[in-house]
Amino acid sequence: MKFGLQLSSSLYQEWRFYYIDYDELKRQLKHGLQNNGFNEQKEAAFVETMERELEKVAAFRNIKGDELTRRVQHCEAAVDSVLANTEEEAEEDRFFRVEEEIRRITLEVTELSKFIRLNYSGFLKILKKHDKHTAFMLKPTFMVRMNARPFYKQSFDGLIIRLSKLFDTIRTGGKRDQGNANAGGSQQNFVRRTTKYWVHPDNVTEVKCIILKYLPVLVFSAKGKKEPDPAITSIYFDNDSFDLYLGRLEKSEGAEAIRLRWYGNMEETEIFVERKTHREDWTGEQSVKSRFPIKEKNVNAYLKGEYDYDLTIEKMRKKGSKDEKELEHLAQLAHDVSESVHNKQLHPAVRTFYNRTAFQLPGDARVRISLDTELTMIREDNEDHPRSGDNWRRTDAGTTVPFENVPAEDVCSFPYAVLEVKLQTQQGAEAPKWVEELINSHLVEEVPKFSKFIHGIATLLENRVSLLPFWLPQMDKDIRKSPPQDWRAAEWSSVGAPSSRESSMDRGRHSRRSPGRRDPDLDSVEVIIEQPEEENEESDERSPLLRHSASHNSMNSRKGVLSVRGLRKQLPATWSGGFGNLFKKDLQEEAASGSGSSGSRVPPVAARKRIALPVRVEPKVFFANERTFLSWLHFCIVLGGLALGLLNFGDRVGQISGLVFTLVAMMFMVYALFLYQWRAHKIRNRDAGPYDDRIGPTVLVIVLFFAIMINFWLKFGEQA
Repeated sequence: MKFGLQLSSSLYQEWRFYYIDYDELKRQLKHGLQNNGFNEQKEAAFVETMERELEKVAAFRNIKGDELTRRVQHCEAAVDSVLANTEEEAEEDRFFRVEEEIRRITLEVTELSKFIRLNYSGFLKILKKHDKHTAFMLKPTFMVRMNARPFYKQSFDGLIIRLSKLFDTIRTGGKRDQGNANAGGSQQNFVRRTTKYWVHPDNVTEVKCIILKYLPVLVFSAKGKKEPDPAITSIYFDNDSFDLYLGRLEKSEGAEAIRLRWYGNMEETEIFVERKTHREDWTGEQSVKSRFPIKEKNVNAYLKGEYDYDLTIEKMRKKGSKDEKELEHLAQLAHDVSESVHNKQLHPAVRTFYNRTAFQLPGDARVRISLDTELTMIREDNEDHPRSGDNWRRTDAGTTVPFENVPAEDVCSFPYAVLEVKLQTQQGAEAPKWVEELINSHLVEEVPKFSKFIHGIATLLENRVSLLPFWLPQMDKDIRKSPPQDWRAAEWSSVGAPSSRESSMDRGRHSRRSPGRRDPDLDSVEVIIEQPEEENEESDERSPLLRHSASHNSMNSRKGVLSVRGLRKQLPATWSGGFGNLFKKDLQEEAASGSGSSGSRVPPVAARKRIALPVRVEPKVFFANERTFLSWLHFCIVLGGLALGLLNFGDRVGQISGLVFTLVAMMFMVYALFLYQWRAHKIRNRDAGPYDDRIGPTVLVIVLFFAIMINFWLKFGEQA
């Protein structure tokens, strides 16, 4: 779709006169090119028109933003007034009017976010057309003027938090205890079922505005600080063989991920050491994340094994902040992590940074949703030159995007936001309908088992790993989908929910329906790998709003090395080749270096990469392996019984034949046990196969044939 049509179909009708006049700018550019070329006079007129459009858009954004802020302040005052009023009927009526106003404000915040992105894209598109068709280069100088009027850089996070508090107050009638609002900073162990999605930057604000109507924003704030800081930074550890990366990528049983995390800026003194342990479904256990706090000044000594964490445990014991059982768990966890760091020779590998907006009812972990924006990965290893050095983290990277002090080749900016939906419910319960509506909408793209740690290693250290995640070849795809024609956030958000008044005032008088669990079978994924398209050097309407050219281009160069030619396909065995192909391994089809489109460029390293596809292993697979083993064993028992009968009650020929059959039965009993263990090992490691056995049955037929022939030869030879 051309941008002009996209703009006309996406604009908010009430604000249509404040959008960039893209058609007029394009007409002026086209008219100037047709009549004696685009001279300096026409260039000046075009620049003047661009200036007017920029002023119009920026002024409307500022005025509308101030208006929404004042309307929120008015709603906050109205809610406080209603809560102070003791008359129930008046309270119900005013709450209803305030809630309707808050919903209108939320809708306008969503539309204002779309307004900003559409206009920013419009300016980039028209500048691209201008520089392409005229002899003047306007984009570099005009971008400076746009930076002076940065209507596209202003965030709605503060407004969204205030709207969330208003919705929460209306839902609960102002009676909820907010004492656990910072629950996320003190939890030690939590087990949840998590589903992950990508959200395009165009849809981030709309997704936030939908969720805040049902869940309040869970604010993470550092101790002693009044202002919340959404920044979360993690340092992931691995060794030179990337054992932790491969274990997490292949979902091996017991695979660990060890990271050091802190909330807020670099001045934060409390660091959390976390260990994530993966458990397979067939074990009957759930994956667990455990962590313990440590002071920043003690981190280096702890990683070197020079700091005794029992000192910290003793301080906690004196304060009485934790019970004895929990203290024992923390001490054991600190010992285990320290042992893993030394035994596996772990060191800092990659850093992840993002700003998190978490939504959760205080004290209720049944439904928790988090949205991570501005996700950035940074190298922490010391492979070619010192980065973190002997320290546990590099000191040149702060917590402010775009990390200008870090070399561009060490930074990878993720183009999407990451939405995590965590449900913890009873077996058989259904998820809230609004959650189902959200995750099935056009706003999100499901990516099961997505990992920031795995993505950071696969993109920043791609030349050192041989296995890549399944989502990496799809990074060049546009995940945006066309919304339904009647889509409106305010109307859609009420689908399946109680009426406005019931959802706000009656929530405390009616029992909540338990949010449900989605279908756990999320590991079976259809992966579509396409040839990478030619990289567009210019920004257009599909570009991220605040993109940093260096890191973005660096990431694109890493993504572009993947293509269909980097994969190998296994062909099923056939009998077309006769017995000559019976014992050969499965044929592998590799695309030739010259195949594919002529525009594709795949480095030799990329051709050797393998893509790790998530494979679900269900208990019935293990049961099928056991049934196969028992079938082999049943045959060996029958054959062994026949052999024992011949040995004990037969003549000389029968005893010789019984001895032969006994050896055959014993040989295949051992072979069946080996085959059972071999398949069980491959299933646990999620190997792609093959699992078929073409050797055993063939050898069995041949051996039995010769055993029977020996029996006949001895019997008839004796008679002769």
